[in-house]
Amino acid sequence: MALKLFDSLTREIRELKPSHPDGVLRFYNCGPTVYAPAHIGNFRTFVINDVLRRLLELEFPGKVKHVRNLTDVDDRTIGQSKKEGHPLGEITKKWTDLFHADCDALNCLRPHVEPTATGHIREQVDMIEVLMQKGNAYRAADGSVYFKINSFPDYGALSRIKERELKVTNSAFDADHKDDVGDFALWKAYKPEEDGDVHWPGPQGAAAGRPGWHIECSAMIKKHLGETIDLHTGGVDLLFPHHENEIAQSTCCNGTTFARHWYHSEHLLVDGTTMSKSKGNYYTLGDLVAKGYSPMAVRYALLAGHPRKQLNFTLDSLHAAESALKTLRSVYDEVCAKVTADSSEKTGSVGQMSVMALHDDLNTPGALGILFRDLKHIRDFPTPSEVRDFKRALFALGFDFSIPSSPSAVPTDVTSLAQKRWASKQSKDFATADALRKELAAAGWSMLDGKDGYKLEPLKK
Repeated sequence: MALKLFDSLTREIRELKPSHPDGVLRFYNCGPTVYAPAHIGNFRTFVINDVLRRLLELEFPGKVKHVRNLTDVDDRTIGQSKKEGHPLGEITKKWTDLFHADCDALNCLRPHVEPTATGHIREQVDMIEVLMQKGNAYRAADGSVYFKINSFPDYGALSRIKERELKVTNSAFDADHKDDVGDFALWKAYKPEEDGDVHWPGPQGAAAGRPGWHIECSAMIKKHLGETIDLHTGGVDLLFPHHENEIAQSTCCNGTTFARHWYHSEHLLVDGTTMSKSKGNYYTLGDLVAKGYSPMAVRYALLAGHPRKQLNFTLDSLHAAESALKTLRSVYDEVCAKVTADSSEKTGSVGQMSVMALHDDLNTPGALGILFRDLKHIRDFPTPSEVRDFKRALFALGFDFSIPSSPSAVPTDVTSLAQKRWASKQSKDFATADALRKELAAAGWSMLDGKDGYKLEPLKK
């Protein structure tokens, strides 16, 4: 069955397949801005993208190239660097390491390439210079560079914005030195009071400074995936203006189609409302682990609703997820222990139908429903084909039951390392904390941080 996915640009469900002669499907999803812990709303998008990545690996084995960026220079990362009084690179590394640890705990596959914005300044400057030469961008009075949206007639096709409703005061408009209120920054001139020591030489004719957020992704995509990619994904909050601006600048620079398929996952609600710290419903993975919930239960809860519909996340949903996972693990252990002879390999197995549901616009609740509806069948007929397809479905959903169901007793030396790392983190000795995390990983353990403590888990083998 072909993998079909909703396309945010055409508003149709379309088949997703490679378009390049080498048969490699080029897949990009916007990664985190590494200035703070990612919250569970962020991780809904990353977990959904992980299921998509796993499906692609099953559909096109060895023919998938997945790139996910790290935004390590923007207003927020610079602001956090100034707030904590540490260099930008030190701050972004700390939050990158935590993001990686959270992704590993949620059993998300690492991307094939994970570029950083600061590692691709030259590529961004090159694209900006091309846009200036073509007349799609201009230098402002302060030395910044802006993209001229009127130079791209198709602007707004993704978000369906025809007449923009942006309202600013004349003073704000004049301060930006822009020709039009809708134009967006490709390069921001250096401002010592705001940027500290973060700046690079600018495009020819422009001031020293730093790149705008949107050009970062376009440059990294071009560098690692080429001028045209097969799939671009992200949360619905990125659809406008970020993805709209990516299309405009990449198309004008490269003169060809930027992305053939766009997919956006919907917002996560918590307790029926938007998530915020003031409401007390703002959760990171570390917060939930500290409350006693497993990362796999969080993953399950994030997949319980259709990715293109808003999902209401509650702590009760985590209790239900823990119970569901316990059932799935029980069946997995049981059928793996007593696979029976199978004289006729049949199609239409439970696992196969579950994966087919995922092929139909990433229907994760449908895939889970099929598994639970027919678990008795898998138990009663654990033939090689049924067990194989059951495992494929679990792989696609990202549930790994190959590790022991109960964590191993934590060795004394590992506990000691963890306590030293926690103390280092509390005293803001992040270099020592990072070094101790690596020692823990080398010893086979992952340390998940919460607000008031931490949890140790054995790394998957």
